[in-house]
Amino acid sequence: METIKLSNGVEMPLLGYGVFKVAPQECERCVSDALNVGYRLIDTAQAYFNEEGVGNAISKSSVPRQDIFLVTKVWISNAGEEKAAASIDESLRKLKTDYIDLLLIHQAYGDVFGSWRAMEKAYRAGKVRAIGVSNFQAGRFFDFAHYVDIKPMVNQLQCNPLVQQQGIEPILAEHDTKMMAWGPLGGEGAEGVVKNELLASIGKGYGKTAAQVALRWLTQRGIVAIPKSTHVERMRQNLDIFDFTLADEEMKRIATLNCHDTGTVNFGDPQFVKFLIETYG
Repeated sequence: METIKLSNGVEMPLLGYGVFKVAPQECERCVSDALNVGYRLIDTAQAYFNEEGVGNAISKSSVPRQDIFLVTKVWISNAGEEKAAASIDESLRKLKTDYIDLLLIHQAYGDVFGSWRAMEKAYRAGKVRAIGVSNFQAGRFFDFAHYVDIKPMVNQLQCNPLVQQQGIEPILAEHDTKMMAWGPLGGEGAEGVVKNELLASIGKGYGKTAAQVALRWLTQRGIVAIPKSTHVERMRQNLDIFDFTLADEEMKRIATLNCHDTGTVNFGDPQFVKFLIETYG
């Protein structure tokens, strides 16, 4: 498995398994399958309500804990220093582990600075190996990173060949922050990536699918991808991307597919923010 090095020196796998919308009762089986297939990065969140399934799978696995890179996220209802601190301990309990490899703030709203202070303390205490954010768009990220002591090591955003997040890349680079891609094959309700003709055409030359080309395009750029599937064969297929390298010209052609940076969810939409705050704040 290829890796990237975070700003604090921690090595992070470039490809992982995401469990967004994996039902709690199915999560343990899916994570067990993913670990057996060869995934070593598992991405979950407090708001997915399946941390316990992830923890059960990891605790029962023959894979040593130190070989697994575990990611979870502080939800907006746990924002603020005291609540975030308590939620971190609760996540550790559910995940059946004494440390989290990467802890993210899930949404850019609520008392994110209070949450970050709790995360910095957890990081310094050894409960967390790396800290970062999720769904922080360019302006929000720059403002946040300017005022915190420890700069975010990761920003998880929707990113794929159709939603390339080109606008935020220079800002992340300025802060030595790595990008992590949710929805690397499109995202909820989006199938344009896996059915894209250019990706499929490029894939034919390597004996790969459009989805595999999309994942390779991301990881080849140093962007961590976390595709989700509940089917073992698809898990294997998504993982089988490190035996080929896209040519520079192919990388450039794929870059022309960018449609916009907003993605399937506009996290800056006031109505969406209102919904988050009124529902979970």
